[in-house]
Amino acid sequence: MDIDQLGNDAKLAATKYFTNTLKNPGQLEKVEQLKNRISRKKTSTEAMLKTAMQSQLDGVTIGMEQLKDALDDISKVKIYLSQTKHSFINLPSLGYKLQDVRTKQMQHSQYLTANENMKHLFTVPESIEKTKQWINDGKFLHAHQCLIDLENSRDDLLFEVHKLPNQAPSDKILLKAYFEDVEVMSDMLKKQIKLVLSRTLNTVRKEPMVIVTVLRIIEREERADIFALQRHKQSGFMPPSRPKKWKEMAFDVLQKSVDQRIEGTQVNERSDNKMWLVTYLELCRQLILEDLRVVKTLCVPCFPPQYDIFDKFVYMYHSSLSANLNDIISDGLEGNEYVTIISWVTNTYSGTELMLHPELNIDIGKVGPLLKSSIIFDLQSKYLEYIKANYKEWMLKTLDTEKNDWYAGASPEVGPDGCFHTAAPVIIFQMIDQNLQVTKTISQHLTHKALLLSVDSVSLYGLSYKEAVIEFKKKHFEDRSKVPFFTHCIITVLNNCLQFIELALEMKQHYWSSDFKDQSSTAYEKLIKTFQNLRDEAAQFLLEEALIDLDIHFQDLITTKWLTSFISIETICVTLEDYFQDYTHLKPKNLEYIILEAEDIIVRRYIMAILQKKLNFKTYEERRSAADKMTNEVDQLKSFFMRVAPLVTREKDSPFDAVVKLSEVLKSEDSEILSLDLHTLVKMYPDITEDQMTRLLSLRGDLSRSEIREKVQYAIQGNRELAGTTLTKSIFQQIHL
Repeated sequence: MDIDQLGNDAKLAATKYFTNTLKNPGQLEKVEQLKNRISRKKTSTEAMLKTAMQSQLDGVTIGMEQLKDALDDISKVKIYLSQTKHSFINLPSLGYKLQDVRTKQMQHSQYLTANENMKHLFTVPESIEKTKQWINDGKFLHAHQCLIDLENSRDDLLFEVHKLPNQAPSDKILLKAYFEDVEVMSDMLKKQIKLVLSRTLNTVRKEPMVIVTVLRIIEREERADIFALQRHKQSGFMPPSRPKKWKEMAFDVLQKSVDQRIEGTQVNERSDNKMWLVTYLELCRQLILEDLRVVKTLCVPCFPPQYDIFDKFVYMYHSSLSANLNDIISDGLEGNEYVTIISWVTNTYSGTELMLHPELNIDIGKVGPLLKSSIIFDLQSKYLEYIKANYKEWMLKTLDTEKNDWYAGASPEVGPDGCFHTAAPVIIFQMIDQNLQVTKTISQHLTHKALLLSVDSVSLYGLSYKEAVIEFKKKHFEDRSKVPFFTHCIITVLNNCLQFIELALEMKQHYWSSDFKDQSSTAYEKLIKTFQNLRDEAAQFLLEEALIDLDIHFQDLITTKWLTSFISIETICVTLEDYFQDYTHLKPKNLEYIILEAEDIIVRRYIMAILQKKLNFKTYEERRSAADKMTNEVDQLKSFFMRVAPLVTREKDSPFDAVVKLSEVLKSEDSEILSLDLHTLVKMYPDITEDQMTRLLSLRGDLSRSEIREKVQYAIQGNRELAGTTLTKSIFQQIHL
């Protein structure tokens, strides 16, 4: 520190202080008071400084005195070390001089040990017999006390021999041979203890004191093992048969007894009883529940707290059952055995029926899962494969039954609603529901997988069903006399398709969860589309049979014969009505679809007959008469369809209106009115082709080719300018000449 600088700083600070204090004239009167106060403060500070300095000087004085004492102590230590070093020079010779004393001391120790164990040495045979008798009588504490005395005598004598510098092997051999029966008695007692421990759960109910006695003996042996190990670390001596590890032996015996109890519950084999696995698992549940109750209420008070016997037993039963279930799984499972194990492990074992039972309330997290997650996943996969194979087998049988009924000429069943049906959809979905009910008891995830599998299986069945229907249709049309109930069978197919769709949607509503946003929606769409396509195709087969009978009558339409006859259209109506009597056995949705399809087909065939130009009109009267006849027949057909199917919902634009528009074009007399009618026709049916319009105008017989071409181009072009290039689909797109 710079003293001068500090002094200057102090002066500056004092000057600043006084300047601020005496800044006002009124403060000058207090100068004297200020001087006194500062003087007192100075005196106080000087006193504090003196005290501090005195304290520092006292500390230095004490430190110097301690250093002086330390120096004196070091000098003394140096002298003592020199004397000790000088004394070590004489130690080797002193050791040789005292060798006799050492020998005598060791002999004295041996004699003393021999003298202390003399009574045991002379009574070894008698003690052996007594120990044996007590073991046989079940007096284990007395037997163990006698055994401990014998072992202590043997171990003390062997230890004395071990301490000899030049120990003779013969002495050890002699002692061990003399005490040979001691180990025999130890093994004999060990066997009895193992026997008692193996019956722990039975013995603790009747004679808990026997268990307590055995545990006391084990604890004694554990302490003896600890002592022997400590002495071995210090001296290298280990008594015979030590460490015995009877506590470890006790838990091994308990584990083996648990293993035997678990294995003993399997009383049946698969060949003896199909429900063998269910029986085994239920017996295991009852056994484990009862045994753990006994452990918790009776064993816990008997066993030392550090044994943690209840948790130990829980783990033993858990590991034993796990190993046994793994063996059963590795041997192979069949059918519903997969789901039996999965359900039992997932719900029963870890639920209130066993581990979470109110009397046990075991934390399953401490012992871990009974089966590894990979094994559970593998079991679920195999179970799903089993379900898939089962579906395939059952659906194949169901389809074979359907096909046999078709070819056998059997009439289908009639339901309460008067519609034809078979049991196939209900059978298939009942089977699916049963499987899903089972998986629902396991987990929502497995249920979802099974649901997807079921939907895919039904879709595959739909494809096979379709192939069978197509084959059935082909054989029928080869010889229509062989299958008298073809129409009834196809009606049944249509109704079954609709029922498949309805049941699938019900199943989705019941089992599908929005938590699983994967391919399930696609799978359902595929299923519904499969059966809708089959329904539509079967409907075409149904109408195709009717059209075969009507084909000759359609050939007579718009011909010279047709102009003067009403037979064709009346025959068509009568024939259709005959078929429609069977169509009443269709479900309402199917009937509506068939009626609308039939209307389209009839109109399509009628228009095709018009455009095939089988007539040559020579006069306007002939043309008008033919057009009026077309209009009347269309009205007749419309009335017929309204009569046979009054409840069918029809669109505003009926396909029959197309025939009316064509007839109006035919009977147009004036060229301008014809152009207007053509515009109206194209506006209503913008997808009508040039060829179709050309054929229609050619049928009139009063226009040249150039006029026809001009009017057609003008009508189509004008409509496109008004409506754009997009063409609305109508019945004319279905007409191919």
